[in-house]
Amino acid sequence: MKTSLALSIGLCLRQALGNIPVNYKVELSCNASLPGSVACLGGMSCAEDMTCVKAPLHSSPELFGNEAHKLVQHYTSPVARRMVAFFAILMQRPMTEPAAPSTDIVETLTLTAELDARADVLAPQVLVHIHPMANAELPMVASSATRPALFTKELAAPSTDGVVTPLITVGLAAKADVMAAILERPLQLQRRLEPKSPCWACLRLHPRMAVILPMVLVALGMGIPFVVTGQMFCGNTTAHCGSGCQSGPCTGPPEVPVPGPSSAPASPNAGSFNIVGESGVPAMHAGLMPNGRVIFLDKVENYTQIKLPDGQYAYSAEYDPETNTAVGLQYYTNAFCSGGAFLADGRWVSLGGNAPLSFIDPTVGDGFTAIRYLTRSATDASLNGANWAEPGNKLSSARWYATAQTMPDSSIFVASGSLNGLDPTVPANNNPTYEILNADGITSGESIPLAILEKNQPYYMYPFVHLLNDGNLFIFVAKSAEIFNVAGNQTVTTLPDLEGDFRTYPNTGGSVLLPLSSSNGWAPEVVICGGGAYQDITSPTDPSCGVIQPLSTNPTWQMESMPEGRGMVEGTLLPDGTVIWLNGCGQGAQGFGLATDPTLEALIYDPSKPVGSRFLTGAKSTIPRLYHSVALLLLDGTLMVAGSNPVQQPVLTPVPNQTPSEDYVTEFRVEIYTPPYLQNNPTRPTDIVLSSTTLTADGSDFTVTFTAPGGNTACAVVLYHGGYVTHSLHMNHRMLFLDTTGYVAGATGQKLTATMPPNRNLAQPGPYVVYVTCGGVPGYGQFVMVS
Repeated sequence: MKTSLALSIGLCLRQALGNIPVNYKVELSCNASLPGSVACLGGMSCAEDMTCVKAPLHSSPELFGNEAHKLVQHYTSPVARRMVAFFAILMQRPMTEPAAPSTDIVETLTLTAELDARADVLAPQVLVHIHPMANAELPMVASSATRPALFTKELAAPSTDGVVTPLITVGLAAKADVMAAILERPLQLQRRLEPKSPCWACLRLHPRMAVILPMVLVALGMGIPFVVTGQMFCGNTTAHCGSGCQSGPCTGPPEVPVPGPSSAPASPNAGSFNIVGESGVPAMHAGLMPNGRVIFLDKVENYTQIKLPDGQYAYSAEYDPETNTAVGLQYYTNAFCSGGAFLADGRWVSLGGNAPLSFIDPTVGDGFTAIRYLTRSATDASLNGANWAEPGNKLSSARWYATAQTMPDSSIFVASGSLNGLDPTVPANNNPTYEILNADGITSGESIPLAILEKNQPYYMYPFVHLLNDGNLFIFVAKSAEIFNVAGNQTVTTLPDLEGDFRTYPNTGGSVLLPLSSSNGWAPEVVICGGGAYQDITSPTDPSCGVIQPLSTNPTWQMESMPEGRGMVEGTLLPDGTVIWLNGCGQGAQGFGLATDPTLEALIYDPSKPVGSRFLTGAKSTIPRLYHSVALLLLDGTLMVAGSNPVQQPVLTPVPNQTPSEDYVTEFRVEIYTPPYLQNNPTRPTDIVLSSTTLTADGSDFTVTFTAPGGNTACAVVLYHGGYVTHSLHMNHRMLFLDTTGYVAGATGQKLTATMPPNRNLAQPGPYVVYVTCGGVPGYGQFVMVS
C-alpha cells in the first residue's frame, strides 16, 4: 500500500539516504599529487604528518533545515552570484557545445559583466528548484591552512578519444562554525559519456547535482572560497580509461577493451515462465531449506499478505512449492538487507539488518547487530512453520549489507556493512571490516579492518566472496579483486581490476563460481556480469562480463558480454552445468525507485563453450523483477523466481510521475522458470536412493542407485549448495561434479559409486542437494549433510 508523506520522509532518512558515487585510489594522503595517491576520503582530515585521520561529525540543522528559497538570503557574495548564474547557464548548454579552457572559466566567473547582470534572475531560478539535504551529519572541515584561499578551476585535458569525466572536489576554508559542516569530502559528479562527446557540460549532467549544488552555493554566499580540481583515478590499473571512463582522464587507452552488447541467439529450447502462487511477503532474501520449502525474508513493512497471531504483519514466510502456499513466520529484529549462510548443523542464519521502525511495528527491534537462526529438517516435519529464533547473540559491530561465507572449518566469515544506514561517502558511517562467527553462529567479538573494502568506499557493501580450493577467499568489490587469507589476515594476491562499470552495490551485477570438478584439478573459475555507473535511475548498465581463474599462474580477466546491459542481474547454477541469468534492469541502480527498463529474458550461459560464445537467449517473463528480487533452484530442477519491491513501503498499484519512481509495484507473484532441460517432458532419472545422507568431504565414496531413461549415454552425480540469496548475490553458492564409477551405457538400472571431494575447501560443511542427471536432465534432488 502507498505510504504517507510523513512515513516516506521518516523511512527515507532512516533507511534509504541517497548515495553520491565516489571513487578512490589505492593510497590515501593529504598530498594528492603523490604518485598512486588521492586526497583523504570524506569524513577524514589531515593530521600534521600528512596522513588521513577520521574527523568528528557535526550536524547543522539551522543551516540544512532551511528551504531552498531561503538560501537566496545568503547569496550575497559577487563571486557567489556569478557562480549561480554560471551553473544556470551551464545547465542550459547543449552537449554539443565545445569544451571551454580553464582560463576562460576563471575569467567568466570573475570578470564577466553578463553574469552579474543575469545573476538576479538566474540565481533564484536555480535555487528554488534545489532543496538542501535535511539535517545531514557531515564532517568538520580541516584547518583552513590546508585549504585553498582562492577559487580556481582546473579542467582536465581530454583523453585521446575526446572523453572526459570531470571530478569536482570542494574544499572549504572555514570562516564560521555553522559553515564547518557543509562539505569537505570529495564528491564525484560522473556520467558515462558516448565516445567523442564533449565533456565540459558534464558538470550539469549528474542527477546528484541537486544535493551538491545547494551546499556549494551556500558556501559561496557566505563568502567561503572553494576549489574545483579535475583528476582522480580509480583502481589499481589503467583498465578503466578510454570511452565510458568512470574515473577521470587517463594517460592511455584501456588495457583490455570493454565489450558492448553481443548477440545471444535464441535458444532452440528456451524454457518457460509460469506464475504459480504468491509469496505472502516481499521476497528480499530467500533460501531453499532441507524440507524442500523456500524461506522468504523481508524488512519491516506497513503491509504484507499475511498477518501473524499477534495482529502484526509477517515479514518472513515459508513457501511450499508442492502446494504453492505460504505461511507467515515471526522474527524479532529488522532483517532489512541482511547477509546469511547455512551453519554446519544445517541451521540457516540471517546476519545484520537495519533499525527498528516502531511506528510501524513495535514488536520488531534493532537489527543492525542481530543474528537470527532458523531450523528446518529433511526428516522432522514438526519443524515446518516454526518461527525464527533470536536468543540474543549479536555481531561484534553493526552491519547493513554484509556478505557471509562459510569456511572449511565451519566458521562464518562476515564482511562489510553500514554502521547506521547513512551516507556511505562518509567513512564514519561505514564498516569496512570482517568478523568470524564460530560453527554455532556466535561471533569472536572482533571486527578486523579489510583493506579492499576500505579502499573501495563507498562501493564496499555486499562484496562478492567465493571460497577457493586452496582455502583462501576470492573477494571482489566495486572493480577490484583479491585472494585473501583469513587465518593470516593478509592479501595473498592482488588481482587485476575488472574493466567496465561498478559491479557491486549499489550497481550490483552478478557473480558465480562456476562448477568445480576434478577434471581440471578443481580449479576455480569466476564469472561476473553486469553492473552500472552510479546510483540513479539515469545510470547506464553494463553488458560486459569478466571471467577469471584466480589461482592460475597469470590470472587475467577474459571479457565477453550479454546481449544487453543489466543491473541487478543474478546467476543461478543448474545441475547440467549451465548458468541461468535472470532479473534486473536495463537502466538505473539499486535503491528505491531507481530502476527502469526491466530485463525480462532469461539468459542461458554455458561455461563449457569458448568465452564469447556462451550466451543464448531463453524465455521471456511478463513480470519486472527489479530491486529486492530473488531466483533459486528447487529440488525438482526448476527455478523459483520471486520478489521485486523497489519502493520504500509496499505499493500495489503503479503511481506515475513520482520521485522516487513508483512505476513498479511490490510484487508478490511467484514464478517457476522451467529450464531447457525439462522442456517437452523428458524422461528423468527416478527411484534415486543414496547409500547415506551424511557425507564427508574427505574423498570417501557413497553409492547412488536409480532408474535411468532408456538409451542414456551419460549420467552424472552433482553436489549442489544454493546458499543465501539476496540483492543479486548468492552467498556460498557452489556446485561440484563428483567422480563416479559403475555407469553402464544404455542400461536403465544404474548403480554408481560417487567419490566425495578430497577436502572441505571444496565442500565446506553444511546442507547440500545431490542431483542425478542423465543427458543433462536431473532427477529430483535429495538433501544431504556434508560434515
